[in-house]
Amino acid sequence: MGKGSQLSQLKSALHTAGITGKPQGTKRKRSNSVSGNDKEKRDNKLAAIQSKLNPFDTKVTKLKHDVGGRKLKGVVGKPAQSKSAGMEKRKQELLKEYQEKDRAGGIVDRRFGENDPSMSIEDRMLERFTRERQRAAKSGAFNLEDEDDLTHYGQSLSKMDDFDDAGLGFDDSDEEDERQGQIDRAIVSNAHFGGFDNDEEQAGADGEPAPKKSKAEVMAEVMAKSKEHKVLRQMEKEKGEEVRAELDDAFASLRSLLYAPVATSAPAASDAAPETSEAAPADPTASVLLPKDFTYDLHVKELAFEQRAKPKDRTKTEEELALEEKEALEKAERKRKKRMAGLEDSDAEDDDKPRKRRRGDADDLDDDFMEEDEAWTGIGKGLGEEEDEQASDEEDEDEDEDEDEGDSDDSGAEVREDEDASDAEGLTTSAPPSSKSSKRKAAAKELPFTFECPASHAQFLELIQDIDDNDVPTVVQRIRTLHHPSFAPENKFKLQVFSGVLIDHILYLCSPSEPRVSHIPSFLSHLLALVKAYPVQAAEHFVKKLTLMHKNLNRGLSRGALNPEAKTWPGMAELTILRIIGKAWSTSDLNHAVVSPARVLMGSYLGLGRVRSASDIASGLFICTLLLQYEKLSKRLIPEAINFLVNAVLHLAPSSYEDASALPGSFACPDFKSGPALSLLADASVAPPERLDILSVLSSAEPSSEACSGLLKITFDLLGRYAEMYKSLDGFIELFTPISDVLKNVSKQKKLHDTLQAQLSALRDSLKRLLKFANQSRRPLALQAHKPIPIATYIPKFDGSSSSYIRKQDPDHERNEAAKLRNQVKQERKGAIRELRKDSRFLANVQQEQQREKDKSYRDSLRKVYGSIEGERAEEKAMEKEKARDKKRAGKK
Repeated sequence: MGKGSQLSQLKSALHTAGITGKPQGTKRKRSNSVSGNDKEKRDNKLAAIQSKLNPFDTKVTKLKHDVGGRKLKGVVGKPAQSKSAGMEKRKQELLKEYQEKDRAGGIVDRRFGENDPSMSIEDRMLERFTRERQRAAKSGAFNLEDEDDLTHYGQSLSKMDDFDDAGLGFDDSDEEDERQGQIDRAIVSNAHFGGFDNDEEQAGADGEPAPKKSKAEVMAEVMAKSKEHKVLRQMEKEKGEEVRAELDDAFASLRSLLYAPVATSAPAASDAAPETSEAAPADPTASVLLPKDFTYDLHVKELAFEQRAKPKDRTKTEEELALEEKEALEKAERKRKKRMAGLEDSDAEDDDKPRKRRRGDADDLDDDFMEEDEAWTGIGKGLGEEEDEQASDEEDEDEDEDEDEGDSDDSGAEVREDEDASDAEGLTTSAPPSSKSSKRKAAAKELPFTFECPASHAQFLELIQDIDDNDVPTVVQRIRTLHHPSFAPENKFKLQVFSGVLIDHILYLCSPSEPRVSHIPSFLSHLLALVKAYPVQAAEHFVKKLTLMHKNLNRGLSRGALNPEAKTWPGMAELTILRIIGKAWSTSDLNHAVVSPARVLMGSYLGLGRVRSASDIASGLFICTLLLQYEKLSKRLIPEAINFLVNAVLHLAPSSYEDASALPGSFACPDFKSGPALSLLADASVAPPERLDILSVLSSAEPSSEACSGLLKITFDLLGRYAEMYKSLDGFIELFTPISDVLKNVSKQKKLHDTLQAQLSALRDSLKRLLKFANQSRRPLALQAHKPIPIATYIPKFDGSSSSYIRKQDPDHERNEAAKLRNQVKQERKGAIRELRKDSRFLANVQQEQQREKDKSYRDSLRKVYGSIEGERAEEKAMEKEKARDKKRAGKK
């Protein structure tokens, strides 16, 4: 290609190729030379010129090793042509789909059953034919050929026949109802027009025709066959009666097994017989059949009114059940207030529905009937009693459920702290004065059915001031029912506050003045339900209590851990709240907003508290029991609990150790045989009780020897449980080997009771066995096993295959094919992603073009409007100028 501009280069190339310039030859030759072959050559020349003129339209991939004779695809490419071809294809396909994406067209087949795959073709055709006939029948309302619409004395003419009374019909029990009342097919074929051919068939053997029957003979045969059919029907009827009698006998025997015998059936049957004796037939068996039919009807009615025959109601939602309970409570409260005021009580006023008068029976004495306008003097017999009994049954069920959900171990909860206000803050509010006496006076009063939701514990105490303690859980249940969150939006916040009120009341029941721990299980179920419904707000209430307990512990430690007046161990209220936390929240979480502070607080009690009396040991053993329950799943090590149990054994059981320096291991025992702990040594010969009352131990200043023996028994049991829980720890040997040594030296000077000695021996054997298994399973640490490191070699590595194609070949055929398939999928995926990006770019351009067209049309319309407005404004200004000139001219004149 020569130098110069592209235009000059194009002209030069066209002239050189002979496409432009003077054509050679005459006109005749030129016309002959313009043929199809020349046109093809001309197009090829133009394509070559175009490719040479734009060298960037062709892209050539450089080959690393050009081997002759190979046919490679994709070496030479034309990106411009490919791009234009792709754009044309997208305009034809993708653009068309985009333009028609929101259009709905086509023919909808609305024929019956066409879209029902469960119907066959025959069923569809039959149903369509039936519907067509029905439409035709509706259109011809006055068509006389339709016999179904014609009646005679209320009966359809299509079901009537002239031969119904002639005895020529079929049996009445025939399943085909449309054939009843018609003549038999055999009679029609023989006696009517179809019987002419039978005479020829009945010809004699000699070939002579049979004699023709007269009309009398034919009718005689018809009557004989009619009588025969009648006899057969009678025989079938008798047979059916026998089968029916057998079924009745079987039903009576079956009913005697399913139901109890009805005592009133026989008298009713005997009484019914004389009443209908006048209308009974002369048949002597009628008097026997009539009571039998009456008894059968009575049995049928019993089956009809059986409870299992009634349809079941659907399962109601929680909101519907709560609404029904609320309405029932409000209705019962209205009745209670009416009874208290001495007003009349009626269901019509409560239900706002008119009372229907009951239909009287034959034996009614009309002593319980009254007119609608007649006033009631009181509740009818049975009505008030049923409702009262139902209400009491619901209360009993609620109390039973609450008591079942509670734990019997709550009776062993500890009393709360009894300190001055300057020493520690109380966890609960104080009780109103003379509340117990007022409760005794108002115990016989009827329990209300509706209550307001209290916002504080003081309000709750005022609410239950005149209510017996056994009825308080019922009050809580009714408060929750009346203030269900689905009734009003503010009920949610009321119940959140009420959960804190329940916590305060449970702690109030554990007050040291009059502890009533037996009532705690009945409130626990309600508290757990509220905690589950509102966990965040309930967690705040529990954390406040834990914070107050921690402050009380710090105050007690500041006064001195060995001071008898200092409160360094939790009382019954604190232990109760810790036990409720273990029941209400998940204790196996690594970090928990409520359980983690509670666990730290219990560890502080065990680690910082000093043993001064048996009540301190009882409180510590209760905390160890709670920690055992907390760590049942996670099995986290709690060194404070193990250390306290070892100290409890040394305080309560006789041993050969003289001071703390002789003890094995590294257990902290600051109170061993020193200070107040010297008086805690239990009497070895006293038998421990079967069940120790922790409440009595906590409340008594000087516990008995039986209580100390019981505490030692609990300590042995807890050590065995902790050993079972921690047997999988890596440090089990180092932890429990000193404990085993301590237990070996226990009771060497004084012999324990047989019960304690047997328990101690079992604990020793268990620890010995667990330590043996732990030693067997322990392996010493060793270096990581690995292959020996070879000596470094400096021999060069030669590659026998120099071609990349050979290197990519895998000797395993299946693995090689899988690699090829993965590579092909990878390439196809890349190509698909590339095409999708091009499609999205094309659609974006189309949308932009559409938006530009819309904007352009909008601007054009605005321009037209503005132009028209400007023209009108110009005309208006011109008119104003003209008027002004006219005014000036008029003024000059």
